[in-house]
Amino acid sequence: MTTTPASPDPTMAAIGQAVAEGRAGDVRSARRRLLNLWSAIGVTGDPLQRCSLAHYLADLYEDPAQALAWDVRALDAADAVTEQRVQEHHAGLHIAGFYPSLHLNLADNYRRLGSFEAATEHINAAQEHAPRLPRDPYGDLLRRAIQEVAEAIGRRDRTRRASAPGSAA
Repeated sequence: MTTTPASPDPTMAAIGQAVAEGRAGDVRSARRRLLNLWSAIGVTGDPLQRCSLAHYLADLYEDPAQALAWDVRALDAADAVTEQRVQEHHAGLHIAGFYPSLHLNLADNYRRLGSFEAATEHINAAQEHAPRLPRDPYGDLLRRAIQEVAEAIGRRDRTRRASAPGSAA
């Protein structure tokens, strides 16, 4: 099984470059690049591109309301992504593997906003999808984060998690 794309996707490559830029500390530039890409893709563009971009863009917002808007877009786009499209991008990926992280992020944003009922719905969904996570460091990271968010929801804790992705600015 190959781990390279069947055909190069310049938009996914540009998303990856912007994400790397944000992780390197240039959040403003990364956000601007992703927003420009969002405008180019459009709300009816390739669902995999929309899902990936929105998922990563949400991490670039400290404000949970702004992050929530992008995480909702990511989940909506994921529902339109086909397994074939994911496999065209990367043979080792499966759309089912996206859902634990997508629901985790929604749960965390709702929790930070004090909407604990909505947070509980999404953390339950993340937990239901968690068995699809790989048994590797990434899967372990997500399983720990799901547990952390579930515990924070139980405590009605609205503070930002130290382990949350994105800008701490």
